[in-house]
Amino acid sequence: MPKILIIEDELNIAELERDYLEVSGFESDIATTGEQGLNLARNYTYDLILLDLMLPGIDGFDLCKRLRQILDIPILMVTARKEDIDKIRGFDRGADDYIIKPFNPNELVARVKAHISRYERLINRETKQLDIQVNGLTIQSDSRQVFFHDEEKILTAKEFDLLKFLATHPNIVFTKEQLMERIWGYDAIGDLTTVTVHIRKIREKIETDPSNPQFIETIWGVGYRFNK
Repeated sequence: MPKILIIEDELNIAELERDYLEVSGFESDIATTGEQGLNLARNYTYDLILLDLMLPGIDGFDLCKRLRQILDIPILMVTARKEDIDKIRGFDRGADDYIIKPFNPNELVARVKAHISRYERLINRETKQLDIQVNGLTIQSDSRQVFFHDEEKILTAKEFDLLKFLATHPNIVFTKEQLMERIWGYDAIGDLTTVTVHIRKIREKIETDPSNPQFIETIWGVGYRFNK
């Protein structure tokens, strides 16, 4: 079930969005401040964000910029501000769409579906790449083989899935919780040392110096990212 993060300080509007999305088969979380929305986005996995501009604390423009630094999912701004300069500022900070209040809830749901579908097609195209090649490292999706400077490295199924997922989302930081959910499934969330152990084993196999990795970087206090 696709999951949407609604960041909206007017609770009645947020609940309206949530109700229409849930009827259409989406799961939703609501944040009523920018700080709360940023915290949820960092710690949980979402498929799309509905973002209000006029928020207490961090405003929508600043929040959009911060979100875009850690996420590549669609961000739809929902606001009563309809001036062209506001739209330009929103798109400049990484928004994918701009919806003016008051809005037709059915149109909002339609746009959410369209953006998620487009994003999934993009991800599927990336995932279906036969070869990912970075600095002597080759990941072959078809054969599920990994080579480093033409020497094959034998990875377990989960090690391969984890490496491939990170490599197909380069330069994006993922928390251990997000990786646990994406690779092991939602029900598997529990002992996050599982992720740490798998990262360590992957590094031992593909890094020239596992203690100073060039591919999978640890972002202390946050998670991991694949450098490309």
